[in-house]
Amino acid sequence: MQTLFKMALTLVFVLTAATIAWGESALEKEVIAQCQAASKLIQEQGIDAGIAAVGEKNGPFVSKDSYVFLMDMDAKMLAHPFAPEMTQRDDLLQVADKAGKPFFVEFIKVANASGQGWVDYMWPKPNEDKPASKSSYILRVPGTQYFVGAGIYK
Repeated sequence: MQTLFKMALTLVFVLTAATIAWGESALEKEVIAQCQAASKLIQEQGIDAGIAAVGEKNGPFVSKDSYVFLMDMDAKMLAHPFAPEMTQRDDLLQVADKAGKPFFVEFIKVANASGQGWVDYMWPKPNEDKPASKSSYILRVPGTQYFVGAGIYK
């Protein structure tokens, strides 16, 4: 009986360690909810509060393997928790993924056309260099020239 208990305890430890090592993947509905919450924050507290909250690496808009980013309709990155250097770039409309897709252009098209939707592209996971398949939900903040986005890795 003691051996069975030790085996069960070992299995629990291994599964827990594996979950921590691999991390949890965000779900589509969680990404949408995060974007809606960020949009609401911006509407209620203003763009400066949105920039501060979205830009925090350990902030309220980073969850599991996903994070919210904030842009304007001119393709200016206003806040990104894992790549704050992107806020200094003025060439994002020319950026394409490894397949040649200009995904920032697609973000703006979605934000302008329907105000919300999904864009598929390749982008590295946080703390990695190799691009991975990603789908980002884009949500225009109503009544503004801003949109938020967050993605899931496939």
